[in-house]
Amino acid sequence: MVTRRRVTIADVARHAQVSTTAVSKVLRNAYGASPAMRDRVRAAIDELGYRPHAAARAMRGRTFTIGVLLPHIRNPFFADILDGLSAQVAETDYQVIIVAGGAGLKEEVRAIEALVDRQVDGILMIAPLTSRADLDKVAETMPAVVLGRHEKSTAYDAVDDDDEYGASLVVEHLIGLGHRRIGHISQKDASRGRRAALPYSIREETYTRVMREHGLGDEIAVATTSWTEEGGYIGTRELLARSPRLTAIFAGADQAAFGALAAVHEAGLSVPGDISVAGYDNTRMAALDHIALTSVDQDGVVMGRTAGRLLLERVEGRTASVRFSVTPTLVPRRSTAAPPG
Repeated sequence: MVTRRRVTIADVARHAQVSTTAVSKVLRNAYGASPAMRDRVRAAIDELGYRPHAAARAMRGRTFTIGVLLPHIRNPFFADILDGLSAQVAETDYQVIIVAGGAGLKEEVRAIEALVDRQVDGILMIAPLTSRADLDKVAETMPAVVLGRHEKSTAYDAVDDDDEYGASLVVEHLIGLGHRRIGHISQKDASRGRRAALPYSIREETYTRVMREHGLGDEIAVATTSWTEEGGYIGTRELLARSPRLTAIFAGADQAAFGALAAVHEAGLSVPGDISVAGYDNTRMAALDHIALTSVDQDGVVMGRTAGRLLLERVEGRTASVRFSVTPTLVPRRSTAAPPG
């Protein structure tokens, strides 16, 4: 059996008729390589089938990998974020490594350590549970961006959504349709972050504030479960048991809203004929014709793209922290209408 010799950077340089230094600059996307040189080097890479050696890159101080920490892979909104991130790094030599942190803090710490141990060049942490102090510690060891936490830090960059504005859009929409008995599905506090900085806390508090501003304080009804389909289902069953029955439900995330739709259907009720349901995230599933879920669009693709851009800037040496916030919009669909009667 003949073993094919691994193509080296020197082979690429000879094939492209440039120096190994020039090839290295192209591989690192560094300053100093002309467009023509980049084209020649990339053509040689493609023709020879060259693949950079990850271990060697790590020894030189860079692996050209970006680590992504997710709570889990079931939330469809995370897919939008990853689409944006992937699009941002597509024209670079970086690859994305995804690790699911799980539902608990212990599992999340292990996931972060796994990315650090693999010497990723930077890490994007999406909706992390760990404390602000621990996030700072991670960012002190490598470039980091945190998505989904309303906290400022000099150690890492932050990407978030204006959750207060987004939640107010939903509640004002439902009240504008004539609803008074509006329930909300929130999430149990499993994070060690400051509660006021967490999306589910901000959305719940905004729901409560807007209800009171409209003189509906006595109608406030919150089911605290989880932003999963199961959590939305359980929360909706809890809210449906109230008397008089609610006429609308604002689920804090689309995934919970999908569970709410299932619970309403199981109860023999119709959406929106008996109960209006609204979500948050405007995931692709929300737009499917048989679901047609009213939802808040916080543009996960833009958030992912921005997080990728900021992280690459950090990797290249920027040290000043940046915070980017998305202004959400409401996308009304058929799942919300005027209350019955």
